[in-house]
Amino acid sequence: MKKSFFMLCIASLFFAGCESDEKIEAGNEAAEITSVANKRQCASDDVLKDQMAKDPGLSARISEIENFTRQKIQENFQSRLVNGVIEIPIVVNVLYKTTAENISQAQIQSQIDVLNKDFNATNSDFNNVPALFSGVKANVGIRFVLDQVVRKSTTKTSWGTQDAMKKSSQGGLAPLSPTTKLNLWVCTIGGGILGYAQFPGGSSATDGVVIDSKYLGTTGTASYPFNLGRTATHEVGHWMNLRHIWGDATCGNDFCNDTPSHNTANYGAPAYPHYSTCSGNPVEMTMNYMDYVDDRAMFMFSNNQKSRMLAIFQSGGPRYSFAQ
Repeated sequence: MKKSFFMLCIASLFFAGCESDEKIEAGNEAAEITSVANKRQCASDDVLKDQMAKDPGLSARISEIENFTRQKIQENFQSRLVNGVIEIPIVVNVLYKTTAENISQAQIQSQIDVLNKDFNATNSDFNNVPALFSGVKANVGIRFVLDQVVRKSTTKTSWGTQDAMKKSSQGGLAPLSPTTKLNLWVCTIGGGILGYAQFPGGSSATDGVVIDSKYLGTTGTASYPFNLGRTATHEVGHWMNLRHIWGDATCGNDFCNDTPSHNTANYGAPAYPHYSTCSGNPVEMTMNYMDYVDDRAMFMFSNNQKSRMLAIFQSGGPRYSFAQ
């Protein structure tokens, strides 16, 4: 079950995006993605290449953040909490062309509610965590508060993955107070992409999470099998420095000791127990939010994932400004 937690973070893990089966279109570029309908896939590579071309220092910053995270966990740090939890204000930026894309306040609030349940272990399916993992299932202790909703009518039918929705010069909405508020853009991304996040270390001008309006919250336009708000839970996990549970490689490393080695991503709703063919043939933690299973099949973070997330809010950490 134990993995090597002390490997340095590599640049190829910087961006995370989830998508179902279709063609990805980012700006004027198109990339074919081989996948199966209604399955999450990662659209990291194209986004990473673009980001690295614009910011050659990104790799070094990611390594520094990983070293900081490792050091804080080794120090067994005590979290700076407000009334027992870290509180994150969320600005929701809605970009719409159609009435359906202009999602309701109720749909937005349903997503905030899901985040609060999932990050505080009050989700009803938290009780479904198997006994094998009951000792490592975590209450992260982070509260999310809807700060404001900004809406903008556009002529765009899709936005791609090149951060156009975050730039007013490209018809989008620039982030508001990104060093103290989590900006969440809701729009039609295109290509069947569910959402993507920016990891700590990137530019504040593009910091935040993007979710397609068809996969946000639990009501309105939310579409099965991604209709329980877990796309945002997964992407906010990335925003808080979590990696995919399979480490984006066969039997890869997610920098967490208490998550089993996974062959690769899991999809749908796997039957338990699902065994890995990695060393030791461990039972995979398919119900972890950082796998690629359907919304109904993911319902836990682990203790080490909790430590990674809380570490970035410590003094000197990349998201310390959120904990003040």
